[in-house]
Amino acid sequence: MPAVFLKDRSLLFVSGAEAQSFLQNLITTDIAALGADEARPGALLTPQGKILFDFMIWQDGDGYMIETDAGQRDGLLKRLTMYKLRAAVTLAPSTEEGVTVSWGEDAEGARGSQGARDSRFAKAGVTLTRRAGRQGDGAEALYDVLRIRHGIVTSGSDFALQDAFPHDVLMDFNGGLSFRKGCYVGQEVVSRMQHRGTARRRVVTVSAATDLPGTGTEITAAGKPVGTLGSVHGGNGLAIVRIDRAGAAMAAGTPLLAGDTPVSLVLPAWSGLVFPASADEASA
Repeated sequence: MPAVFLKDRSLLFVSGAEAQSFLQNLITTDIAALGADEARPGALLTPQGKILFDFMIWQDGDGYMIETDAGQRDGLLKRLTMYKLRAAVTLAPSTEEGVTVSWGEDAEGARGSQGARDSRFAKAGVTLTRRAGRQGDGAEALYDVLRIRHGIVTSGSDFALQDAFPHDVLMDFNGGLSFRKGCYVGQEVVSRMQHRGTARRRVVTVSAATDLPGTGTEITAAGKPVGTLGSVHGGNGLAIVRIDRAGAAMAAGTPLLAGDTPVSLVLPAWSGLVFPASADEASA
């Protein structure tokens, strides 16, 4: 199985006596519950509960490695530094550039060489390991195909920062969102969404008999918007859609279209979610 180098990923190292408590009180991930060889998704939210920065995080020696999009790293470092105040925490860009992801037999070997298992893929039954630096030369498209198949989204390709709530991107199911650890930035909003069951936008996998149109194409039912295409590879893709509207359309037999292309939508099996077929089910 391939090992793919993701050149557009960057790393920050967070260390110091108060590193755990600093992150625990700031980001969505339950750092105290993070396994020794586990990489979990996480986010730093706006006070309104939307995703300001998204990332993966894992333990690295006596600190934590944060992996994010290269375009986000400097902004994330600046924001974390703003919250640091007098905490005994050191924040520094990693000397490693990029991240290697490997899965299958290669992933098992990588875990023994300072790799961390991605909890998002583990939920889908796939062993995928993330490691700092260049450790492989597989085509990036192979990783995108794997993400699409299992409903794993990434900012930029699948959603815009400051536009999505953690529930929209299934962080309430993939290990990236804690409802038990106490307060963090935006926690009140996401907790309210959880307890009231008001999350309507969700990640789906999209398929078509022909190639899908490009990222950003609107998905509609009877001319009304349902969602927007994200990552696309051939006839398969990802989207974030209003599952109440999509479910009602599917129950009524109304075709779903991405542009002019008929599509089928499926919720990731690992999420346990189903499409509501009526307004009553959507609010249940």
